[in-house]
Amino acid sequence: MVQEPLFPELPDCAPTQAPVPIVPTRPGQARLYKPVRNQVEMMMRDLDSLLPEDHLARAVWAFVERLDLSAFYVPIKAIEGEPGRPATDPQALVALWVYAIADGVGKARHLDRLCHEHDAYRWLRGGVPINYHMLADFRVEHGPALDDLLTRILAAMAAGGLVDLGRVCQDGVRVRASAGAASFRREARLKQFLAQAQAQVSRLAGELAAELEGDAVAIEGPSRRQEAARLRAARERQERVERALAELPAVQGAKKTEEERQQARASVTDPEARVMKMPDGGFRPAYNVQLASQLNNQVIVGVSVTNRGTDGAEAPPMLEQVKERNGATPSDYLIDGGEATLRTIEELSRGGVKVYAPTKPPRGNKRDQAEPRPTDTLAVADWRVRMGTEEGKAIYRERGMGECVNARMRQHGLYQFVVRGLPKVTCVVLWMVIAHNLLRWMALTS
Repeated sequence: MVQEPLFPELPDCAPTQAPVPIVPTRPGQARLYKPVRNQVEMMMRDLDSLLPEDHLARAVWAFVERLDLSAFYVPIKAIEGEPGRPATDPQALVALWVYAIADGVGKARHLDRLCHEHDAYRWLRGGVPINYHMLADFRVEHGPALDDLLTRILAAMAAGGLVDLGRVCQDGVRVRASAGAASFRREARLKQFLAQAQAQVSRLAGELAAELEGDAVAIEGPSRRQEAARLRAARERQERVERALAELPAVQGAKKTEEERQQARASVTDPEARVMKMPDGGFRPAYNVQLASQLNNQVIVGVSVTNRGTDGAEAPPMLEQVKERNGATPSDYLIDGGEATLRTIEELSRGGVKVYAPTKPPRGNKRDQAEPRPTDTLAVADWRVRMGTEEGKAIYRERGMGECVNARMRQHGLYQFVVRGLPKVTCVVLWMVIAHNLLRWMALTS
C-alpha cells in the first residue's frame, strides 16, 4: 500500500544536493553574553543577609559579645559631650582579630584588605572606619588587657565545666623573630653605629631647623615633610642601637666563658631577640614561646614568651602562672626532657604535683634508669621510680596532645613574628591563645 502525502499541493522539500558542511564559528559570528561593567545596577541588600546563620563569623561575634572588654575602652579619649571624632568600637576590632587569627591571617595590611573585600570580614566590621594602622596598633597596645581577658575566658570556661586541671602539659616552641642574622653586632661595632647615628640625627635636625627659620631655602630637593621623615627614621635607628647596647650585658651574662662574653652580639633590628637553636638544628634569631595546655580538652591554661634559648628554668614560673590564672593546682604536670632538670623536678613537686618527664639513662648503663641515685632528694627519687612504671610511661605518652596544641597554633600563624620587641611579641601570642581558646569553647559547647 502506497501512503499518500499529507499535503500534495506543496512542492517537494527533499534535499536535492549534499548538505553544506558546518563552518566553525568565528568570534565575529557567535552570539555571546559579553561583560558590561558600566551598567548601573540597583542592589537592595544588607550586610546581615550576606552570611548564613551558621557562619563562623557569627559565632565569633556571639562569643565576643559575652566577653568583658571594659579594659579596651579605657584609653579612648573621645567621650560623650566632649569634642573629638568618635572612635571605632574595640568590640569590632577584637572580633576581627580573633576571626582573622582563626582564619590564618596574621598581618594588619591583609586584614585591612579583607575588611573591604570579604563578606565575612565586612560583616564583622559592620561599616565602622578601619585602616591597617589602627589594626596594627590595636594588636600590640593592650598587653595587660589581653592577659586579663585570657584569665576571664578561662574562668568562664571553668564555670561551665570545660577546664579541669587534672593533667597539664607544658611544651615550648622557638618562633622566628623579625630580625636577620646579619643584624647582630658586637659591642665595638654597636658603639660605632651609635656614633654614626648620633651624628646623622644632629645633622638632619640642624638642617631642618635652619630651613624652618628661613636661613636655607631649598630650590630643589626633599620637602619639609620628607626631611622630618628622614629625621624621625634616623632617631628610631639611634634608639634601636641604644637598646641593643643596653641588651648586650644580658647577652653576655648568659655566656659561660670570658671569650664567649667578648664575642657576644645584639641585634640592631630587634634588640630583645636572641639567636636560638631551632627545631631543624639551625641557629636563627627567635623567641621562646611556652604553652601549658589541658590534655583532655586542649585548652591553653598558661602562656609565656621569653628570649631565653634553653627551657631548663621555664617550668616552675609557668606552673605558678597556671595556679594564679586558674585558681587551682594541676595534679599531674608533664614536661619534656629539656625542661626536666633536677632543680625543676624538685620545685614542681612542691604542693603535691606529680611530675612526669623522661629520665636520662645512667652513664655506662651500670644501674637501672629508674633506680634512685644516692644524691637524689625524695622528690627526685619518687620521679625516677614513677617514670620506671608502665603507668608512668602511659601517662607521659599523653603528652602528644600538647604537640597538637602547638600544631594548631602554627595554623594560627605562630611560625614567624612580624612585630619586634618582647612586649609586642607577647601581645601577638596572647591574641593567638585567646582565639584558640574561643574556638575550643565553641567546639566543646556545640
